[in-house]
Amino acid sequence: MIASCKQQPIQYPETRTDGTVDEYFGVKVEDPYRWLEDDASEETAAWVEAQNKVTDAYFEKIPFRGKLLKRLQQVSDYEKVGVPVRKKNGKWYFYRNSGLQNQAVLYESDSPEGEPRVFLDPNTLSEDGTVALKGAYFSRDCRYLAYTISRSGSDWEEIYVMDVESRQLLEDHIVWAKFTGATWHGNGFYYAAYDAPDESHAYSNVNEFHKIYYHRIGTPQDEDKLFYVNKDCPKRFYGVDTDEDEALMFLYEDGAGAGNNLYIKDLRKCAEPGTGGGVKGFTAMTSDMDYQYRVLDTDGSLIYIYTNWQAPKYRVMVADAARPQIANWKELIPEGEFVLEGAQLAGDRMILSYNQDASTHAYLCGRDGSGRCEIALPSVGSAGFASKKDEPWCYYSFSSYTVPGTIYSLDLQSGASELFRAPSVGFELNDFISEQVFFPSKDGTRIPMFLTYRKGLKPDGKNPVLLYGYGGFNVSMGPYFSAIRIPFLEKGGIYAEVILRGGGEYGEEWHQAGTKLNKQNVFDDFIAAAEWLVAQGWTCPEKLAINGGSNGGLLVGACMAQRPDLFAVAVPQVGVMDMLRYHKFTIGWNWASDYGTSEDSPEMFEYLRAYSPLHNLHPGVRYPATLVTTADHDDRVVPAHSFKFAARLQACVSAPAASDGASGTSDGASAASDGAARDFRPALIRIDTKAGHGGGKPLSKVLEERSEIYSFIMYNLGMKW
Repeated sequence: MIASCKQQPIQYPETRTDGTVDEYFGVKVEDPYRWLEDDASEETAAWVEAQNKVTDAYFEKIPFRGKLLKRLQQVSDYEKVGVPVRKKNGKWYFYRNSGLQNQAVLYESDSPEGEPRVFLDPNTLSEDGTVALKGAYFSRDCRYLAYTISRSGSDWEEIYVMDVESRQLLEDHIVWAKFTGATWHGNGFYYAAYDAPDESHAYSNVNEFHKIYYHRIGTPQDEDKLFYVNKDCPKRFYGVDTDEDEALMFLYEDGAGAGNNLYIKDLRKCAEPGTGGGVKGFTAMTSDMDYQYRVLDTDGSLIYIYTNWQAPKYRVMVADAARPQIANWKELIPEGEFVLEGAQLAGDRMILSYNQDASTHAYLCGRDGSGRCEIALPSVGSAGFASKKDEPWCYYSFSSYTVPGTIYSLDLQSGASELFRAPSVGFELNDFISEQVFFPSKDGTRIPMFLTYRKGLKPDGKNPVLLYGYGGFNVSMGPYFSAIRIPFLEKGGIYAEVILRGGGEYGEEWHQAGTKLNKQNVFDDFIAAAEWLVAQGWTCPEKLAINGGSNGGLLVGACMAQRPDLFAVAVPQVGVMDMLRYHKFTIGWNWASDYGTSEDSPEMFEYLRAYSPLHNLHPGVRYPATLVTTADHDDRVVPAHSFKFAARLQACVSAPAASDGASGTSDGASAASDGAARDFRPALIRIDTKAGHGGGKPLSKVLEERSEIYSFIMYNLGMKW
């Protein structure tokens, strides 16, 4: 029996086709919705308006959408406080959201327990909260603060400077910066930017020639010095950092592999800040961008480096600034059984954070790695530490699927933790439970998954389940709290998060097992998770929804195309849907280390085409009820991916039901394609305005979006309010 609500077919906006055909290694591939890639055209704008009109009308018919939004606002209305950090002026700084503020506010206090004062409130930078504070960077003497903002969710950034004591904004203003912070040196700072783009296509044009500039306080941007550019490699990223004494500078270069290169420069040999740049100004410490190298800290001439070079699960090494080449590095913390996710100097000791089955296990040890003892964390979850070399204690944050972000203080000598600040929420946390399970994937690989649900819920085969995943780019998933899930859990839903290959949870081998010609493993893991949930009686296909964003949007798109019979609802958010052309927009070229490109070889082209969501939708197949989401300012994964996928999906679901064995589908797909005998399943797209890939989105827009996503899921799973 189909559990979703009976619904009437939708009259979708007509989407014209333009007859575009590309050729790859002698194979012709149609791309009939190519015109939707032009995000600046009036025709595309009209299409967006028409699609949103249809989607809005659908949401209006969901009877409990308003109640769900109200409940989301209620459960989100609690104080959220970040870890306090002391700066050299003796003041403490931390982020705080009083409850429903659109953006977290940066506060200052005289002590961790002292009365906080608003230091920088990004909510005052725009009326609708769509200007986000991306980063705050104090000069070494704490005289100035350079802070970066983004508008409407774009990756483009602007930099402003304020006087810390008076909190007065200076005239300094940087535009068209991207993927940058502000690294102070002398009376100015270094930042990364691109040349100003064609503003009519500022959110889709390819970004090339990332440049490092030096800005001196009190001067206009057009007088900034070009410090570094690599004219031989236009599609790479660059960033610089300096040590605490501004004696050593480190240059990071990435974008051509799974890792980065690292360079060093002695700033004491420069005539003045901002000089001595270019390739000749640096000494190469590494020469292989297949590995990751990150400077953790310095201690005099010693450089502590976190790396997976010859250590797939990472280790800590030490270099000498006088002989910085990798051949001279010495191992300090060797590779262990579990992935070393982070390391940092803390007082006269070190904190080591390991990822053990997708949760944090942390240890204290001496600077030489000796005397290791485990830090007793509250439970299975995720922890992040903020430590300094000159303090005998530090603070850390902890959260899990059932524990909101909580701050603890840590005594670095005894290893004892003490609760510093815990949020007070407007719902009963003890009503929910989280557990970890393991299951075999298609090839037998052991895959972890977390299940969170209301206590007392039983696996009766009829529970609504929301299955979430990512699986890519060495990104580790793990227990974290989100109040937005609470209404779904309160109504009997199960939130399932699966740890997929392609991530970083088990090291570089796990990552590589989900990349390029191994990418299908990620989809197999996700599908196996769904099949396990059904086999174990937690749910059934008619009660199973899937969700993911960005690379996770690709995951959802690929899996709903490969196994449409297995899922009732699919919500791919800001997804990479066109695997043949993704590298032709903004920074898409940077994803080639995980995906490969359609231009690499005939084999790579055929592999990408075989799972590309856009190219594997077929007329007459009964796909899950689908809500595609994107935003007009998404310059990470451009909206054209979602536009073309939605247009193709609407054309396919509007076509007559397929006969036996629909082309390109599994055996189950043909059995599920008798559309005339089944309830109608919608294929909609939600296109947000003044929003981007997701970062910096104001809370009001987040709650509005999530109320529509969850109401769509719950309505199409037949859940009641």
